Amino acid sequence: MISVRRLLALPEWSGGVRVLAGAAGLDAPVRVVRPVADPGAVHDVAADELIIVAGSPPSAGWRVDALLRRVVDAGGAGVVIPAGAAGAGAGAGAGTSKASAAGAGAGTSKAGASEVSRATLLLADRLGLPLLGSTGADPLDLVVAARLLLAEPEIDRARLVLAAHRTFDDRTSPPEDVVHRLGDLLEVPVALLDDRGRPLAGEISEPAAVRVDEFVAQRVPLPDGELLAHPVLLPHPARPALWLVAELRGTAAARAGIVPPALAVASAAVQRWLLAHRVELERDARARTALLGDLLRLDGEPSAQLRRRVADAGWQLGGWHVGLRIGAVPTLDLVPWTAEISRVLRAEGVEAVVVEHDEGWTGWTTFGQEPTPARVRALAARLRAAHRKLRGSIADHMGVGRPHPWPEGLAGTVAEATDAARLAATRPEAGFFLQVDQLGMAQLLLEWTRTDTFEPAARALLAPLRDQPGDLVRTLSTYLDAESSIAETAAVLGVHRNTVAARIDRIERLLGVDLGHRDERLALHLACRTLTLPGR
Repeated sequence: MISVRRLLALPEWSGGVRVLAGAAGLDAPVRVVRPVADPGAVHDVAADELIIVAGSPPSAGWRVDALLRRVVDAGGAGVVIPAGAAGAGAGAGAGTSKASAAGAGAGTSKAGASEVSRATLLLADRLGLPLLGSTGADPLDLVVAARLLLAEPEIDRARLVLAAHRTFDDRTSPPEDVVHRLGDLLEVPVALLDDRGRPLAGEISEPAAVRVDEFVAQRVPLPDGELLAHPVLLPHPARPALWLVAELRGTAAARAGIVPPALAVASAAVQRWLLAHRVELERDARARTALLGDLLRLDGEPSAQLRRRVADAGWQLGGWHVGLRIGAVPTLDLVPWTAEISRVLRAEGVEAVVVEHDEGWTGWTTFGQEPTPARVRALAARLRAAHRKLRGSIADHMGVGRPHPWPEGLAGTVAEATDAARLAATRPEAGFFLQVDQLGMAQLLLEWTRTDTFEPAARALLAPLRDQPGDLVRTLSTYLDAESSIAETAAVLGVHRNTVAARIDRIERLLGVDLGHRDERLALHLACRTLTLPGR
């Protein structure tokens, strides 16, 4: 069924025809559209017929009133009159009744209403018959467009889809351009939303109404219209990355049935750009990762070629570097989020190089001179603030290294940051964030991964216990093997439990540790295991 509201949504009508009164009847069906030269000469009106006055405005407003009554009595659909018809200037500013203003929504023209007598507007409202004003539109163009739609209802959809294909040809355009051009084509607000419903381009009034967890095209009802949403699907990951949404209110909502195909065409244009952009991002990511690998393997002065690659990337090798390591949340696609991580760091005042590496990101920030402890602490505080923003949605854990100078120090601070991040992943009480200076005894655990250095470190750690009465190394090893049970340790060693308690107290004092701290307990346990292995 073609309604008066549907005709108002036609491109030929939407720019030049406005609702003056009788908005309550906009959903009346239209089956016939007839142009007339003189409203006073119309005597036979068919049911569901819309009368378009094509001649000059009549000098007497009573002729329009009489036409309205004849159309209502015959069950007609409405009347379109030229601008300035029926007593121009009468009742300016008060020309629309409250009922008309409430029902017409965005389609009501205040300018048109001011040119129609108040009595005529009230009559149309009382009859519930749409009275439309044509301002600048050729009446014959209105008739042709309406009759084409009535003869072939799908023609408007076909014209819109064809226009969409012409607008979004095979060229790749940024999403902002696609949103702008689609809004111009549909003459309604359009926005591009991310997978959490936040606008990336354009603007609509109710983005939260889109169900971003349902990966199909949607029609969301609004009080005075509809939201039409189409997902922009990408092959990897297998879920929509973005949503293209059009907001249809007032008379524009009558085109809700024909807009989805145009949305699909525009979504394909966004998809083309995303895929092309993704190829560029992945190429750049591979280059950055390869360059980072070369820097971390550097064991001497970098070559001229390596320095040129670093300069091309915009990285800095001179100065003092502080490494950082960010672990990504599981299954996260790293490449698209690198720019977001850099943006969050900059928002916290941290300019850093960030590179996709392993299952997360490796990076560093550089000081021109050796930073003071206060500056390092301030940097750690800013990085912790950035991690809180990233935590849960992008980042899982973060570690920060100590300052190291020049190119050869970059690998060292990055290694420290990686070690700290490893521990941070198991430290919810620290907010999954650790700086190497905060690790203390737990740093020994990290050294265990480097077997050629662990044994000397373990010997140095337990040296205060050697040559002490009571075989303290064996007591400590047994106590840790027994999961810190004094009774079990006493049973294994064959001594009284008070003896074990006294020895454990001496061990804590000699080593300056707290065996209730799990990191220190684990580091000592590994050290004991290393020194008590056969042959050591």
